[in-house]
Amino acid sequence: MALPAPELGEGTVPAQSKLKVNLHSAPCPAPRPPLPGHRPGKESGTLSWSLRVGKEEPGGGASLASDLCPLPSSLQSSSSFSRGTCWDGGGWPEQGGHFHSDTFQVARGSRDDSSPQEPCYPLRNMISKSRLKLLAMLTLVLIVMVWYSISREDSFYFPSPEKKEPCFQGEAERKASKLFGNYSRDQPIFLQLKDYFWVKTPSAYELPYGTKGSEDLLLRVLAITSYSIPESIQSLKCRRCVVVGNGHRLRNSSLGDAINKYDVVIRLNNAPVAGYEGDVGSKTTMRLFYPESAHFNPKVENNPDTLLVLVAFKAMDFHWIETILSDKKRVRKGFWKQPPLIWDVNPRQVRIFNPFFMENAADKLLNLPMQQPRKIKQKPTTGLLAITLALHLCDLVHIAGFGYPDAHNRKQTIHYYEQITLKSMAGSGHNVSQEALAIKRMLEIGAVKNLTFF
Repeated sequence: MALPAPELGEGTVPAQSKLKVNLHSAPCPAPRPPLPGHRPGKESGTLSWSLRVGKEEPGGGASLASDLCPLPSSLQSSSSFSRGTCWDGGGWPEQGGHFHSDTFQVARGSRDDSSPQEPCYPLRNMISKSRLKLLAMLTLVLIVMVWYSISREDSFYFPSPEKKEPCFQGEAERKASKLFGNYSRDQPIFLQLKDYFWVKTPSAYELPYGTKGSEDLLLRVLAITSYSIPESIQSLKCRRCVVVGNGHRLRNSSLGDAINKYDVVIRLNNAPVAGYEGDVGSKTTMRLFYPESAHFNPKVENNPDTLLVLVAFKAMDFHWIETILSDKKRVRKGFWKQPPLIWDVNPRQVRIFNPFFMENAADKLLNLPMQQPRKIKQKPTTGLLAITLALHLCDLVHIAGFGYPDAHNRKQTIHYYEQITLKSMAGSGHNVSQEALAIKRMLEIGAVKNLTFF
């Protein structure tokens, strides 16, 4: 006697029914022995199947287009279930197998254990394919990242703290000549007293691009300071230098040990070392500064033999250093920020930066207009001046911690040691965009290498 097919949705399926499976071309798993303690029929009323009624065709077939996929006998003996699932190769549900939803079509008929098992879409295969897709995607992302890093004009160099970078004498000099049309190492990087006793060619510019109008004050300063380069540097056949900027990207860089391996480590302004040694190192060969950026306790952040290089932007800067070193009455006016009134340093460790390199950087690197008299607010940063100095002193020049956040990112801090943002640069007289282009040119021609992203 023919059995009526259930209605759409929930229904009762006779124990002798075949289940038509409308699945996706993967083999349906063979039933496995039930777990110990399992009793057939236990699933009744607990499993749910999404049923669709099919019509019986002549000969006992079904009108739906898939072949039969018999359920395990324990499920075939059940009669009450509604929403269905398809099992993966981990076994049928009573064996703890995993499953995913799919659609079963039910047609009446008798049980046929010899029916071919039609493909079921196993979850295990799905997971394997998902993992392969994820692996392929991660591989693609890695390839893109490597390609991007290599293709960057400002690609960075990974230093090794265990060994020194090979140094070739004259390498920086050859490459720097492409940047500076009048490049010459005949110019001393520090001002010397002998050059101002008999000045045949007076400076054409006032500070910061020359010494015009400040000669008498400068003579008094040079009389109590020094200009020589330490013998430990002068005697090197090939000088390896690194200019350590103050950029935020130095945080968590772990470059400290690598930085300490260089022959010459140049630092800027009042950037601290104590507490940041792991990222910025502890060695300081030279520190460029101006009165407003001088650290109030220079012995804390410098080594005993560190050269303190004054970059004078105005005549009052010479006046300040003279009163400090000669212990004269301090000057308090003429500064945009109050400099130290007590500054405990050895005068023989102080050097005066040659304004020639200030002019060189402004003219050749930043393309600032040359005017006489020079009435221009824009001027190079201490960082760019330090790189310029290194290119005239060293054979190998690396930089670290240079670069500012994007102009639209007003909340990103710009230094590794304090919370000031790019907004603080407004009105500073520094064109950071133009300087970024200048440093990119240096990187392009290989005059410098970058230890951090730029």
